Formats: sequence, C-alpha cells, structure tokens
Amino acid sequence: MHELFVTSRASEQHADLVDVARAAGVPVSPITDRAADGLSETVTPQGIVAVCALLDRPLDEAVTPAARLVVVLVDVADPGNAGTVIRVADAAGADAVVLAGDTVDPHNGKCVRAAAGSLFHLPIARVRDVPAALSACSAAGLRTFAAHGYADAELDRVDLAAPTAWVFGNEAHGLPADVLDRTDLAVRIPLYGRAESLNLATAAAVCVYTSAMAARR
Repeated sequence: MHELFVTSRASEQHADLVDVARAAGVPVSPITDRAADGLSETVTPQGIVAVCALLDRPLDEAVTPAARLVVVLVDVADPGNAGTVIRVADAAGADAVVLAGDTVDPHNGKCVRAAAGSLFHLPIARVRDVPAALSACSAAGLRTFAAHGYADAELDRVDLAAPTAWVFGNEAHGLPADVLDRTDLAVRIPLYGRAESLNLATAAAVCVYTSAMAARR
C-alpha cells in the first residue's frame, strides 16, 4: 500500500485499519465525502480508498513444478466473471490463476470486488501469449484440459487426479480452435436438463472443484 485516503466517518468506523496503515508508515490523508465519491467506482463508497502496488506476478513464478491445480482464462471479457473464477480457484485450493490473451485486467475494480479478497491469496499472472501460458503449464507437469461444450469427453468420465490446468474461454465464443488443439483434452460438463449451457463462472466452479475433490480423494 502506498497511500490511504479516508473520510472522517470512515476513520472512525475503520480505526483499526487506519492504525495499521500508520504503523506501517503509509501516509494517511483525510478527504471529504465528495472526494471519496470521485475516487471510488461504487455507487455507495465506504469512504476509505487505498493506492496499492499491482498484484500480478511473472508467469514462471506463478506456475511452478510444485503446482497441482491451475486455472487459465483465455480472452475472458467480463470482470465480474474473472473475479468470480479467481475466487472459485482460491476456494478450491488452486495454486495459481493465469489471465491469458485479451482477458480483463485483474486490477479492474469490478474484478477486484468479485474476487472478494482472493486476489491476495494466490499468484495471479498475466500474459498476452496464450501458447506461452499453455506451454508453461505443460512444462510444470500439468495436463491441460479445455472446458468445451461440444467436446466428446465428459467431465464425470475423465481422470482428474493428476495435476491439472483448466482452460476456460470467452463468455460468448468459448475457446478458439487453435487453443483447443494445443490442450491435452477438451472436456464438457454433461447437461441433464433443458438448459443449453452454463455460464463461465458456474462451469469453472464445477470443473475446478471436481478436480480439487478428485485430487484429495
């Protein structure tokens, strides 16, 4: 944290946070409610805003040979979806999340809020080069599974006990053919009802948790 801005109301409500910041040598600046409105992206700001360092790490630091479960997002556009998947990955005990291609910035305000603190719990890497992201996973000893609604292999019939990297694509278009070709296996979630599909965050939760539970068994 580089600097903290607080309204008088927030300094009373979050006195412990302000004290911790001051003890760490972080400058704390008082601001008005109007200034807080201007600094915040939310409709009802909490009156406390911090300027922080970026959280993402280099790819080789995030994906290591010790990893057993990694989530890769390719061209994911919605920050709420990206943040929710990061939260799911954290809850499932994943070792890292890789945001590849044109995936939204994890520091986007909506993404940060959707992640609900999980951005601080596991390594996040950003890389424009999708093949490089997949190669890094393979080099770390991970099998790369692509979530694909038209795949032949069904999730409940795939061995997920081995170290795995799950690859998820764009909300509207899924994964492009060249990315599917670079993964070890395309996998689909079976749909037993009449819904045509699952949204990205739900599909990610099903796949990632299935892997996590298989590994722990």
